[in-house]
Amino acid sequence: MTRERYLTAYRWMLLARISEEKYASLIRAGKIYGGVFVSKGQEAISVATAMAMRKGDIFAPLIRDQAGRLAFGESLLDATRTYLGSRLGPMKGRDGNVHRGKPREGCMAMISHLGAMVSVVSGALIARRAKGETGTIGIVSQGEGGTSTGSFHEGMNQAAVEKLPMVIVVTNNQYAYSTPTARQFACRHLVDRAAGYGMEGHTLDHGNDLAECLAVIGGAAERARAGHGPQLVVASVVRLAGHGEHDDGNYVPEALKRTKMGADCMKLTELTILNEGMATKLEMDQWRASAMQQVEEAVAAAQREPAPDPDTEEWSAISTRHLGDGFHEANAV
Repeated sequence: MTRERYLTAYRWMLLARISEEKYASLIRAGKIYGGVFVSKGQEAISVATAMAMRKGDIFAPLIRDQAGRLAFGESLLDATRTYLGSRLGPMKGRDGNVHRGKPREGCMAMISHLGAMVSVVSGALIARRAKGETGTIGIVSQGEGGTSTGSFHEGMNQAAVEKLPMVIVVTNNQYAYSTPTARQFACRHLVDRAAGYGMEGHTLDHGNDLAECLAVIGGAAERARAGHGPQLVVASVVRLAGHGEHDDGNYVPEALKRTKMGADCMKLTELTILNEGMATKLEMDQWRASAMQQVEEAVAAAQREPAPDPDTEEWSAISTRHLGDGFHEANAV
């Protein structure tokens, strides 16, 4: 891992943290409708996931993947447009803010965080195989709660049987909403399930350690790319906020937050940068100021843009509009 790679990851984490703090303030001010789910404490896992990929790969992010989305190529303006309901955003103001994506550019729009995206990425990789396309991988983000669903098990089984070049990054943040891990699974460690599926497993014990995240997730991605089949990575961390801005997270014990696993990945990364002489305090202050300016400019731009108008717009899905057009033409004859 190079200094440049570490600092690049940090700056994506910083932009994600500052933008989500802004979104949280906007929903409290009544400017955002729906929900805001911040990734505080999980940014290192998210950015490492995106930075393990190359152009042409497939990414299926979840609700706490702001850092990964940005690092994978999503513009800050598009993210902000979706939160503020702009008609110019990728979802045209027509869907919840966490369901945004650009499938043609490899970023899948989230259907559900309950295991559904494993099968989606499996299907995309199988389609590429059928076309003779090689050299790309798919990475799916997943919370530990979603690993208890039928969709997750079916998708994992298919990925293993087909030996797909896929990485499933499970972030075990100790709570599925408010349900602790003791009530979610009985195995010693979630990574033990990898052997049952017939795939390789990797543990990331310190999901708040950026260097470890880059190394473990990056290594798993290279294993998948080299033809070793799907890889399961289980990263342990503590989310430092509620499930969403509607939840104060008071069910998470303070003692857990005070453990090494509960340390803030942003603070740990900043400390490493300073201690290792990767950058000066002045440089880091300048990066923060720049990120804050970018966020404010994106919010100001999105707020000036029009909202969707269902009375004047056709609300069919763009990719399937031709099917509806053909139906109407046939019935008009």
